[in-house]
Amino acid sequence: MTHAMMKGSNIPLGASAVRVVLRWSPSADVPDIDASALLLGENGRVRSDRDFVFYNQPRHPSGLVRHRPKRRDSGGITDSVEVDLGKLDTSVDRVVIAASVDMGTFAAVSDLRVQLFDLAAGEESEAVAEYRVTPETGEESALNCAELYRRQHQWKFKAVGQGYTTGLIGLATDFGIAVDDGDQPGPAPAPTPSPAAPEPPPPARSEPSTPPPPPVPAPGGYGYPQAPQQPPAPQPQPQPQPPGGYGFPPPGPGQPQPHPVGSYGYPQAPPGSYGYPQPQPPQMPPQHHQGYGYPPQYPNRQPATGYPPAPVPPPVQPQPGNGGFTLPPQGPQFQPSRSGHR
Repeated sequence: MTHAMMKGSNIPLGASAVRVVLRWSPSADVPDIDASALLLGENGRVRSDRDFVFYNQPRHPSGLVRHRPKRRDSGGITDSVEVDLGKLDTSVDRVVIAASVDMGTFAAVSDLRVQLFDLAAGEESEAVAEYRVTPETGEESALNCAELYRRQHQWKFKAVGQGYTTGLIGLATDFGIAVDDGDQPGPAPAPTPSPAAPEPPPPARSEPSTPPPPPVPAPGGYGYPQAPQQPPAPQPQPQPQPPGGYGFPPPGPGQPQPHPVGSYGYPQAPPGSYGYPQPQPPQMPPQHHQGYGYPPQYPNRQPATGYPPAPVPPPVQPQPGNGGFTLPPQGPQFQPSRSGHR
Protein backbone atom coordinates (compact mmCIF):
# COMPACT_ATOMS: atom_id res chain seq x y z
CA MET A 1 0.00 0.00 0.00
CA THR A 2 1.34 3.42 -1.03
CA HIS A 3 1.53 6.01 1.72
CA ALA A 4 0.28 9.43 0.58
CA MET A 5 2.30 12.19 2.15
CA MET A 6 1.75 15.87 2.78
CA LYS A 7 4.29 18.63 2.77
CA GLY A 8 6.44 18.44 5.91
CA SER A 9 5.40 14.88 6.82
CA ASN A 10 7.85 11.97 7.19
CA ILE A 11 7.81 8.17 7.46
CA PRO A 12 10.45 5.71 8.76
CA LEU A 13 12.16 3.40 6.29
CA GLY A 14 12.89 -0.26 6.81
CA ALA A 15 14.57 -0.71 3.39
CA SER A 16 18.35 -0.47 3.11
CA ALA A 17 18.33 0.60 -0.57
CA VAL A 18 15.68 2.80 -2.23
CA ARG A 19 14.86 4.43 -5.55
CA VAL A 20 13.38 7.96 -5.52
CA VAL A 21 11.45 8.71 -8.74
CA LEU A 22 10.22 12.03 -10.16
CA ARG A 23 7.18 11.53 -12.42
CA TRP A 24 5.21 14.02 -14.58
CA SER A 25 2.99 14.11 -17.63
CA PRO A 26 4.66 15.60 -20.72
CA SER A 27 3.05 18.21 -23.01
CA ALA A 28 4.09 21.03 -25.29
CA ASP A 29 3.94 23.60 -22.47
CA VAL A 30 5.63 21.49 -19.77
CA PRO A 31 9.40 21.97 -19.43
CA ASP A 32 11.79 19.07 -19.03
CA ILE A 33 12.63 18.16 -15.42
CA ASP A 34 15.94 16.82 -14.08
CA ALA A 35 16.49 14.93 -10.82
CA SER A 36 19.63 15.29 -8.67
CA ALA A 37 20.95 14.30 -5.20
CA LEU A 38 23.22 16.03 -2.68
CA LEU A 39 24.97 14.19 0.16
CA LEU A 40 25.13 16.47 3.24
CA GLY A 41 27.05 16.22 6.50
CA GLU A 42 25.89 17.14 10.00
CA ASN A 43 26.46 20.85 9.21
CA GLY A 44 23.90 20.74 6.39
CA ARG A 45 26.53 21.19 3.63
CA VAL A 46 28.29 18.85 1.22
CA ARG A 47 31.67 17.51 2.19
CA SER A 48 33.05 18.21 -1.30
CA ASP A 49 31.79 18.86 -4.80
CA ARG A 50 31.83 15.11 -5.43
CA ASP A 51 28.78 14.85 -3.14
CA PHE A 52 26.66 16.40 -5.93
CA VAL A 53 25.14 13.69 -8.17
CA PHE A 54 23.28 14.86 -11.30
CA TYR A 55 23.19 14.31 -15.06
CA ASN A 56 26.73 15.67 -15.58
CA GLN A 57 28.08 13.63 -12.63
CA PRO A 58 25.71 10.66 -12.52
CA ARG A 59 27.62 8.51 -10.02
CA HIS A 60 29.06 9.25 -6.59
CA PRO A 61 32.71 8.18 -6.11
CA SER A 62 31.53 5.61 -3.53
CA GLY A 63 29.08 4.13 -6.05
CA LEU A 64 26.31 4.24 -3.44
CA VAL A 65 24.33 7.10 -5.04
CA ARG A 66 23.48 6.86 -8.79
CA HIS A 67 21.48 8.96 -11.24
CA ARG A 68 19.44 6.81 -13.68
CA PRO A 69 18.48 7.77 -17.24
CA LYS A 70 15.00 9.06 -17.95
CA ARG A 71 12.28 6.67 -18.98
CA ARG A 72 8.83 6.96 -20.50
CA ASP A 73 5.91 4.65 -19.53
CA SER A 74 2.14 4.74 -19.42
CA GLY A 75 2.21 7.06 -16.41
CA GLY A 76 4.41 9.69 -18.03
CA ILE A 77 8.14 10.47 -17.85
CA THR A 78 10.37 9.42 -14.96
CA ASP A 79 13.81 10.57 -13.77
CA SER A 80 15.20 8.72 -10.75
CA VAL A 81 18.04 8.43 -8.19
CA GLU A 82 19.08 5.21 -6.39
CA VAL A 83 20.63 5.30 -2.90
CA ASP A 84 22.19 2.45 -0.84
CA LEU A 85 21.29 3.84 2.59
CA GLY A 86 22.72 0.96 4.64
CA LYS A 87 26.21 1.36 3.13
CA LEU A 88 26.61 5.12 3.28
CA ASP A 89 29.39 6.54 5.41
CA THR A 90 28.35 7.67 8.84
CA SER A 91 29.53 11.20 7.97
CA VAL A 92 26.56 11.49 5.56
CA ASP A 93 23.62 12.84 7.55
CA ARG A 94 21.13 13.66 4.76
CA VAL A 95 20.50 13.00 1.06
CA VAL A 96 18.50 15.77 -0.63
CA ILE A 97 16.39 14.82 -3.69
CA ALA A 98 16.02 17.89 -5.91
CA ALA A 99 14.23 18.74 -9.17
CA SER A 100 15.10 21.53 -11.61
CA VAL A 101 13.98 22.85 -15.01
CA ASP A 102 16.16 24.39 -17.66
CA MET A 103 13.64 26.63 -19.39
CA GLY A 104 10.56 27.98 -17.66
CA THR A 105 9.25 27.40 -14.16
CA PHE A 106 7.33 24.76 -12.21
CA ALA A 107 4.11 26.76 -12.65
CA ALA A 108 3.62 24.87 -15.94
CA VAL A 109 3.98 21.46 -14.20
CA SER A 110 0.67 20.49 -12.65
CA ASP A 111 1.22 16.85 -11.67
CA LEU A 112 4.79 16.50 -10.42
CA ARG A 113 5.01 13.57 -8.04
CA VAL A 114 7.78 12.08 -5.90
CA GLN A 115 7.56 8.29 -5.43
CA LEU A 116 9.67 6.09 -3.16
CA PHE A 117 10.39 2.44 -4.07
CA ASP A 118 12.18 -0.38 -2.23
CA LEU A 119 14.91 -1.78 -4.48
CA ALA A 120 14.74 -5.19 -2.86
CA ALA A 121 11.04 -5.50 -3.88
CA GLY A 122 11.82 -5.40 -7.62
CA GLU A 123 10.88 -3.20 -10.59
CA GLU A 124 7.18 -4.09 -10.59
CA SER A 125 6.65 -3.46 -6.91
CA GLU A 126 4.25 -0.82 -5.60
CA ALA A 127 5.55 2.54 -4.37
CA VAL A 128 6.14 2.76 -0.64
CA ALA A 129 5.21 6.45 -0.47
CA GLU A 130 4.14 9.27 -2.80
CA TYR A 131 4.20 13.04 -2.47
CA ARG A 132 2.51 15.45 -4.90
CA VAL A 133 4.68 18.55 -5.12
CA THR A 134 2.82 21.85 -5.31
CA PRO A 135 4.89 25.01 -6.01
CA GLU A 136 4.22 27.86 -3.62
CA THR A 137 4.52 30.82 -6.02
CA GLY A 138 4.87 29.23 -9.45
CA GLU A 139 8.12 31.14 -10.09
CA GLU A 140 10.35 28.35 -8.80
CA SER A 141 12.87 26.85 -11.22
CA ALA A 142 14.34 24.38 -8.69
CA LEU A 143 12.77 22.41 -5.80
CA ASN A 144 14.01 20.53 -2.78
CA CYS A 145 11.37 17.83 -3.20
CA ALA A 146 12.26 15.34 -0.42
CA GLU A 147 15.01 14.24 1.92
CA LEU A 148 16.39 10.95 3.17
CA TYR A 149 17.83 11.70 6.61
CA ARG A 150 19.33 9.72 9.48
CA ARG A 151 17.66 9.83 12.90
CA GLN A 152 18.99 7.68 15.80
CA HIS A 153 20.59 5.17 13.43
CA GLN A 154 17.40 4.92 11.37
CA TRP A 155 16.66 6.42 7.96
CA LYS A 156 13.46 8.38 7.33
CA PHE A 157 11.79 9.90 4.28
CA LYS A 158 10.44 13.49 4.49
CA ALA A 159 8.30 15.52 2.02
CA VAL A 160 9.86 19.03 1.78
CA GLY A 161 8.74 20.99 -1.33
CA GLN A 162 11.02 24.03 -0.83
CA GLY A 163 11.38 26.21 -3.97
CA TYR A 164 14.27 28.22 -5.46
CA THR A 165 13.88 30.94 -8.07
CA THR A 166 17.64 30.82 -8.81
CA GLY A 167 17.50 27.38 -10.44
CA LEU A 168 19.77 24.42 -9.78
CA ILE A 169 22.79 26.70 -9.27
CA GLY A 170 21.07 28.57 -6.45
CA LEU A 171 19.98 25.34 -4.81
CA ALA A 172 23.41 23.70 -5.05
CA THR A 173 25.16 26.85 -3.84
CA ASP A 174 22.84 26.94 -0.83
CA PHE A 175 24.25 23.54 0.18
CA GLY A 176 27.91 24.49 -0.33
CA ILE A 177 28.51 23.45 -3.98
CA ALA A 178 30.71 25.67 -6.10
CA VAL A 179 28.75 25.19 -9.32
CA ASP A 180 30.19 26.25 -12.68
CA ASP A 181 27.93 27.61 -15.38
CA GLY A 182 28.57 24.47 -17.41
CA ASP A 183 26.97 22.33 -14.65
CA GLN A 184 23.56 23.88 -15.20
CA PRO A 185 21.57 22.61 -18.18
CA GLY A 186 21.16 25.19 -20.90
CA PRO A 187 21.99 26.01 -24.47
CA ALA A 188 25.44 25.12 -25.62
CA PRO A 189 27.84 27.94 -24.83
CA ALA A 190 29.29 29.89 -27.70
CA PRO A 191 32.76 28.72 -28.70
CA THR A 192 35.45 30.67 -26.96
CA PRO A 193 37.42 32.58 -29.55
CA SER A 194 41.05 31.72 -29.63
CA PRO A 195 43.19 34.44 -28.14
CA ALA A 196 44.56 36.74 -30.72
CA ALA A 197 48.24 36.54 -31.39
CA PRO A 198 50.09 39.20 -29.42
CA GLU A 199 51.15 42.11 -31.47
CA PRO A 200 54.87 42.33 -32.00
CA PRO A 201 56.53 45.05 -29.93
CA PRO A 202 57.38 48.19 -31.84
CA PRO A 203 60.95 48.30 -33.07
CA ALA A 204 63.34 50.03 -30.75
CA ARG A 205 64.22 53.49 -31.87
CA SER A 206 67.88 53.66 -32.64
CA GLU A 207 69.65 56.82 -31.67
CA PRO A 208 71.08 58.69 -34.65
CA SER A 209 74.73 57.91 -34.94
CA THR A 210 77.30 60.71 -35.05
CA PRO A 211 78.16 61.43 -38.69
CA PRO A 212 81.81 60.77 -39.55
CA PRO A 213 84.06 63.84 -39.99
CA PRO A 214 84.46 65.09 -43.56
CA PRO A 215 87.57 63.80 -45.31
CA VAL A 216 90.59 66.07 -45.26
CA PRO A 217 91.47 67.13 -48.82
CA ALA A 218 94.89 66.25 -50.12
CA PRO A 219 97.34 69.18 -50.00
CA GLY A 220 97.79 71.10 -53.23
CA GLY A 221 100.48 73.46 -54.27
CA TYR A 222 102.18 75.71 -51.75
CA GLY A 223 100.57 73.93 -48.83
CA TYR A 224 97.03 74.95 -49.77
CA PRO A 225 94.36 72.25 -49.81
CA GLN A 226 93.57 70.82 -53.13
CA ALA A 227 90.49 72.30 -54.70
CA PRO A 228 87.64 69.82 -54.95
CA GLN A 229 87.04 68.56 -58.40
CA GLN A 230 83.73 69.63 -59.77
CA PRO A 231 81.87 67.08 -61.84
CA PRO A 232 81.63 68.07 -65.47
CA ALA A 233 78.47 69.89 -66.38
CA PRO A 234 76.06 67.76 -68.31
CA GLN A 235 76.13 68.52 -71.99
CA PRO A 236 72.73 69.14 -73.56
CA GLN A 237 71.77 66.49 -75.97
CA PRO A 238 70.97 67.77 -79.48
CA GLN A 239 67.35 67.51 -80.22
CA PRO A 240 66.40 66.08 -83.59
CA GLN A 241 65.00 68.74 -85.88
CA PRO A 242 61.87 67.95 -87.82
CA PRO A 243 61.94 68.41 -91.57
CA GLY A 244 60.67 71.98 -91.17
CA GLY A 245 63.94 73.12 -89.49
CA TYR A 246 64.54 75.73 -86.74
CA GLY A 247 61.93 74.21 -84.46
CA PHE A 248 59.11 74.75 -86.95
CA PRO A 249 56.90 71.77 -87.84
CA PRO A 250 57.08 70.57 -91.46
CA PRO A 251 54.48 72.07 -93.76
CA GLY A 252 51.42 69.95 -94.23
CA PRO A 253 49.75 69.13 -97.47
CA GLY A 254 48.46 72.22 -99.26
CA GLN A 255 50.62 74.61 -97.19
CA PRO A 256 53.35 76.84 -98.69
CA GLN A 257 56.85 75.42 -98.62
CA PRO A 258 59.44 77.21 -96.50
CA HIS A 259 61.83 79.63 -98.18
CA PRO A 260 65.48 78.77 -98.52
CA VAL A 261 67.71 79.77 -95.71
CA GLY A 262 69.45 83.10 -96.07
CA SER A 263 72.22 84.62 -94.03
CA TYR A 264 72.50 84.20 -90.25
CA GLY A 265 70.09 81.33 -90.26
CA TYR A 266 67.07 83.38 -91.25
CA PRO A 267 64.93 82.17 -94.13
CA GLN A 268 65.57 84.02 -97.40
CA ALA A 269 62.72 86.28 -98.28
CA PRO A 270 61.27 85.62 -101.72
CA PRO A 271 61.38 88.42 -104.28
CA GLY A 272 58.58 90.88 -103.82
CA SER A 273 57.75 89.69 -100.30
CA TYR A 274 56.55 91.81 -97.36
CA GLY A 275 54.15 93.66 -99.69
CA TYR A 276 56.84 95.45 -101.74
CA PRO A 277 57.00 95.10 -105.57
CA GLN A 278 59.75 93.05 -107.09
CA PRO A 279 62.73 95.29 -107.97
CA GLN A 280 63.21 95.97 -111.67
CA PRO A 281 66.59 96.36 -113.38
CA PRO A 282 67.47 100.00 -114.13
CA GLN A 283 66.69 101.22 -117.67
CA MET A 284 69.72 102.71 -119.32
CA PRO A 285 69.11 105.55 -121.84
CA PRO A 286 70.08 104.68 -125.37
CA GLN A 287 73.59 105.69 -126.39
CA HIS A 288 73.98 107.61 -129.62
CA HIS A 289 77.31 106.92 -131.17
CA GLN A 290 77.65 109.30 -133.98
CA GLY A 291 81.36 109.75 -133.91
CA TYR A 292 84.20 107.37 -134.50
CA GLY A 293 82.85 106.35 -137.91
CA TYR A 294 79.60 104.75 -136.57
CA PRO A 295 76.31 105.87 -138.09
CA PRO A 296 73.88 107.52 -135.78
CA GLN A 297 71.09 105.38 -134.51
CA TYR A 298 68.60 108.11 -135.09
CA PRO A 299 69.52 109.90 -138.37
CA ASN A 300 66.43 112.09 -138.38
CA ARG A 301 66.89 113.32 -134.83
CA GLN A 302 68.38 116.77 -134.38
CA PRO A 303 71.03 117.18 -131.73
CA ALA A 304 70.00 119.03 -128.69
CA THR A 305 72.87 121.55 -129.03
CA GLY A 306 71.51 123.15 -132.25
CA TYR A 307 74.45 122.21 -134.40
CA PRO A 308 73.83 120.49 -137.63
CA PRO A 309 74.65 116.86 -137.68
CA ALA A 310 77.99 115.79 -138.94
CA PRO A 311 78.04 114.93 -142.55
CA VAL A 312 77.92 111.30 -143.31
CA PRO A 313 80.98 110.34 -145.34
CA PRO A 314 80.31 108.50 -148.51
CA PRO A 315 81.05 104.87 -148.56
CA VAL A 316 84.60 104.06 -149.52
CA GLN A 317 84.91 102.21 -152.72
CA PRO A 318 87.46 99.52 -153.02
CA GLN A 319 90.56 100.53 -154.86
CA PRO A 320 92.07 98.28 -157.42
CA GLY A 321 95.27 96.64 -156.54
CA ASN A 322 94.78 96.57 -152.77
CA GLY A 323 93.23 93.16 -152.70
CA GLY A 324 89.79 94.46 -152.07
CA PHE A 325 90.81 95.89 -148.69
CA THR A 326 89.03 99.03 -147.74
CA LEU A 327 89.28 101.15 -144.67
CA PRO A 328 86.30 101.60 -142.51
CA PRO A 329 84.61 104.91 -142.47
CA GLN A 330 86.85 107.42 -140.80
CA GLY A 331 86.13 110.56 -138.96
CA PRO A 332 87.10 113.96 -140.19
CA GLN A 333 90.33 113.87 -138.30
CA PHE A 334 91.51 111.04 -140.47
CA GLN A 335 90.33 112.45 -143.77
CA PRO A 336 92.72 114.59 -145.98
CA SER A 337 92.29 118.28 -145.60
CA ARG A 338 91.73 120.57 -148.38
CA SER A 339 95.24 121.89 -148.17
CA GLY A 340 96.68 118.50 -148.64
CA HIS A 341 97.97 118.21 -145.09
CA ARG A 342 96.73 116.07 -142.44
